[in-house]
Amino acid sequence: MQVGFIGLGAMGLPMARNLAEGGFLKAVWNRTQATAETLAQELKITHAREPAELAGAVEAIFMCVSTDKDVLTLLEALLPGLAPGKIIVDFSTVSRETARRAATIVRSEGADFLDSPVSGGVEGARNGTLAMMVGGRGATLAKVQLALKTLASRIVHMGEAGTGQATKAVNQIMAAGINEAVTEALAFGKAQGLDMEKVIDVVSSGAAGNWFLEKRGKTMTQGIFTPGFKISLHHKDLRICRAMAKRLGFPLPITEITLADYQRLLEKGLGDEDISALYRLKRPD
Repeated sequence: MQVGFIGLGAMGLPMARNLAEGGFLKAVWNRTQATAETLAQELKITHAREPAELAGAVEAIFMCVSTDKDVLTLLEALLPGLAPGKIIVDFSTVSRETARRAATIVRSEGADFLDSPVSGGVEGARNGTLAMMVGGRGATLAKVQLALKTLASRIVHMGEAGTGQATKAVNQIMAAGINEAVTEALAFGKAQGLDMEKVIDVVSSGAAGNWFLEKRGKTMTQGIFTPGFKISLHHKDLRICRAMAKRLGFPLPITEITLADYQRLLEKGLGDEDISALYRLKRPD
């Protein structure tokens, strides 16, 4: 299968490289064209000048962008290049409603759409070990499964269009709670004057162990907040979760706390730091 990739940001760029290594990547497009040109030259593939050009040259279009508006704007740009049998796979984190709308738009052209948000951070994108939660038709997923396996170590079909994004919302809410708990606990340990490397080592091996503590615990206690996953993006995702929960009449108190904390960091100009920078608000002075 020949694949085109759109969106060469912190996650998209390493994902595109893994697709190329697997022999699937034929073309790339990026809003900042210089990024796509450089990658295309390096990998000896095509740099599409427009999204529709990319869509016309490949069987599947993979995309990884930032917002609901970005996804819908790209779909409009891709439409002239779509045809029956083509597949769009969207790795972005957007609302369930946007995913459903996207599927309707794409299917009206005889093509198909999968909402396939991912989890695992930049490390997972580089290593091809992302977790992928997929909404859409199972038969369509089967057609792109081999290409997706170059990106993810776990791919789960969640159900109809939109269920991938609904599952990602669960993930993002859980990540917010873990971030609050880990940063608060480590700040508490620091306030007691403990050797934090030893604390992290022993706690990571017990019942409180988790990915975030293992990957970000030592860096945050050293004052290193290189993303990772940017505060501004998690803030955006949690606002999506809040809107989804509001429609359900479902309270998200921990999410509200995290949104407020992230807003404080955004107001300090720290939106491009890793979400572990929440430790800044909790550590002892």
